[in-house]
Amino acid sequence: MCLDSGCGNYDQLWSTTSLRGLIAGDLTVEVLREGVHSGDASGIVPSSFRILRTLLSRLENQDTGEILLRELHVKIPAQRAEQAKGTAKVLKNDVWSKFPLIDGLKPMGKDNVEKILNRTWKPTLSITGVDGIPPLSNAGNVLRPKTTFKLSVRIPPTCDAAKATAKLEETLTKKVPYGAKVSFKAEKGAAGWNAPELASWLETSVDKASKTFFGKGACYMGEGGSIPFMGMLGKKFPKAQFLITGVLGPHSNAHGPNEFLHIPTGKKLTCCVAQVVHEHSKRNGAAPAPAKAANGKASAATAKKPALAGAK
Repeated sequence: MCLDSGCGNYDQLWSTTSLRGLIAGDLTVEVLREGVHSGDASGIVPSSFRILRTLLSRLENQDTGEILLRELHVKIPAQRAEQAKGTAKVLKNDVWSKFPLIDGLKPMGKDNVEKILNRTWKPTLSITGVDGIPPLSNAGNVLRPKTTFKLSVRIPPTCDAAKATAKLEETLTKKVPYGAKVSFKAEKGAAGWNAPELASWLETSVDKASKTFFGKGACYMGEGGSIPFMGMLGKKFPKAQFLITGVLGPHSNAHGPNEFLHIPTGKKLTCCVAQVVHEHSKRNGAAPAPAKAANGKASAATAKKPALAGAK
């Protein structure tokens, strides 16, 4: 069990079926040993920003956001595509309206099913940091010597992170325009994870727990983020069943300055997990006999076994 994932809403138990992998690293383009006057050098010295932008166009379609390297794509399993349809029916426009979009901004994807698959099974590029560019308050008429972008590339759950990283680096650092100096310092790649086929006992137990404590049946969906050790656990324990869940739901804004957890959902989820653990223990043998006191009677601590009750 892993309690580090998300939920589509706060109305039922959500089980994560997949997690995307991650390639992160610093892409740097250098053109000068030091900054020079932009009026003097521009037109002769190429901009490091423009070269960097050109390199990124090898990776991403700037109009659609589609990743162009086939090594970063996988075939989406039919079951996951069907589950995306089911999730879209449950969440409707909450698939995208949970994000704090500015007025008038249109989300990517032609429909909610495509949006879900874009977020869970398609590779994407985000620029999460920049170096070498001064803030506006300190900006002058200087052609800067270099520019560095922090790249965050999400890859599909079953994509080989090592091979994808190697292809990404090759694409960005070979045949560089103007002979500029380019480097890509990749962080350790995080492999994704795709859940094994769900055992009938676990599916029944999860759904029962959700109905008991939330009043609705369980739902399943993939997550766009990464939990790196899940890929490792999946390889180490290939026959294990997994229940990956959590309370990072709408507006929780994980990793943001106003991150929060929905406490009522946390309480209900805790009860659901406890019930699934309890039912799993019954599958593997009878419960242990109550401890005996010195007089041979059950001790007060074990004489009464509290039953799981609905969370309020």
